[in-house]
Amino acid sequence: MSQDVERESMEYDVVIVGAGPAGLSAAIRLKQLAAEAGTDVSVAVLEKGSEVGAHILSGAVIDPKGISELIPDWKEQGVPLETAVTRDKFLVLGPQGELDISWLPFPKFMLNHGNYIASLGNVCRWLAQHAESLGVEIYPGMAASEVVYNEDGSVKGVVAGVFGIGKDGEPGPDYQPGVELHAKYTFIGEGVRGSLAKQLIAKFGLDEGREPQKFGIGIKELWQVPDENFESGLTQHTFGWPLNNQTGGGSFMYHFGDNYVAIGFVVHLNYKNPWLSPFDEFQRFKTHPAIRAYLEGGKRIAYGARAITEGGHQSLPKLYFPGGALLGCSAGMVNVPRIKGSHNAVKSGMLAAEAAFAALQDGRSSDELKGYEDSYHKSWVAKELKSVRNFKPLWSKFGTIPGIGLGGLDAIMANILGGWSPWGTLKHGKTDAAATGLAKDYQPIVYPKPDNEVSFDKLSSVFLSSTNHDENQPAHLKLKDPSIPIEVNLPRFGEPARLFCPAGVYEVLYDDDGKNPKFQINFQNCVHCKTCDIKDPSQNINWTTPQGGDGPNYPNM
Repeated sequence: MSQDVERESMEYDVVIVGAGPAGLSAAIRLKQLAAEAGTDVSVAVLEKGSEVGAHILSGAVIDPKGISELIPDWKEQGVPLETAVTRDKFLVLGPQGELDISWLPFPKFMLNHGNYIASLGNVCRWLAQHAESLGVEIYPGMAASEVVYNEDGSVKGVVAGVFGIGKDGEPGPDYQPGVELHAKYTFIGEGVRGSLAKQLIAKFGLDEGREPQKFGIGIKELWQVPDENFESGLTQHTFGWPLNNQTGGGSFMYHFGDNYVAIGFVVHLNYKNPWLSPFDEFQRFKTHPAIRAYLEGGKRIAYGARAITEGGHQSLPKLYFPGGALLGCSAGMVNVPRIKGSHNAVKSGMLAAEAAFAALQDGRSSDELKGYEDSYHKSWVAKELKSVRNFKPLWSKFGTIPGIGLGGLDAIMANILGGWSPWGTLKHGKTDAAATGLAKDYQPIVYPKPDNEVSFDKLSSVFLSSTNHDENQPAHLKLKDPSIPIEVNLPRFGEPARLFCPAGVYEVLYDDDGKNPKFQINFQNCVHCKTCDIKDPSQNINWTTPQGGDGPNYPNM
């Protein structure tokens, strides 16, 4: 399309797609290096959300290690890491009871002393202000929809800001063709399963020789609770009910700020039962007496969902391509047992910035930033991810209780022995989509109706995400073959998209006689979690960007 449409172009030294912790840290570090060298580097950051932070969703307990390196005086500068963790609590849940295992000798890396509970969205909003004060140009509401290439095949930049395409795919009366942002280097920091990252990984074979990436879905609510239910600085994690031992996942609950409780549920997307609904498992989880006690009398004020990368060390793709690099969760730098990735994202942005700045100083452009990957392998990020590389595959192989124990022991040994493990480096094997079982082999799950006190339905939840999409545009959820949902997925898998989507985007509708099923996509509900792109067993759904500014608008998430 770039070749067919005339667009204006803008030239930069570095263009960054995504105003998350990785992209903003890269922008800040580039400007810091330029100031130290007495030169200038032009940097633009594109953000598809209506504002920086609008699409940022994380737990979040934040390790300040990365920010401390980027902005050593961050406390004085006012980075909103507002509530220090005061207590870690771990529970194993059964259907009605719980077992407190906080007394066990958990590995140090799973404890949160020295970390902070905060809104990662608000941290990114602060980082954006800091970046702009250094001269970074930030463009919210500008979805990067397409990669532009040089004649030699290297990445030249991206197309952003296309508006006004009608439902028929043709330009409407308000059509804007967007602009091409050209750069000597383009950084991709879209977050998990980014649409451009997916294309670039495939085009340049960045995942060759790597294990398939693994994912989870994290569903989160923000509550404000009465004083008697609130313990500032408390972090609580649970395993077990309502998931069985063969289905990976667990919960988090963090108390911070003005009586805020961030509560969420993670389901690993390699689950087999196609009748499972992560959203409904989360709602059921909150009815447990050990959880309900914290929420009763409180008010649910926000909702959202996001996929999480879980492949770790062995699933990390090559970090650079001709003309650019992958940052943070676009590469998959989450530490699964810690449920943390923002500190690694910050550091990856810094490392990419340092490699690009050195290249610019040498007069280079559009080549491969091998120095970025070299410095990554020498960094504490690589050491951290390597030490926990077997946690996820052991969990998947042996189930929740044995798997977490074995994974913890393996990580402790790897930390002590410089990365050595008796297991070597375990493989993940199949993709999460390929892990989905056949509907005939499992019993459908009957979930309880929401009580509208601690458990709720999907549509009222999506309302709290402030999600909005212009209905006159084409659906950004593309089916490679429109016949597959009804002809393949429904008879084989029960069409699990209607269950794994946490926003009610996908429905199977029948006529009055209960016949003639029809697949319907309510793209206006989409909270941009990317689960459909990951888990669809036929890999028939391709998540693409809607026009800029559309999607959720998360407050304090």
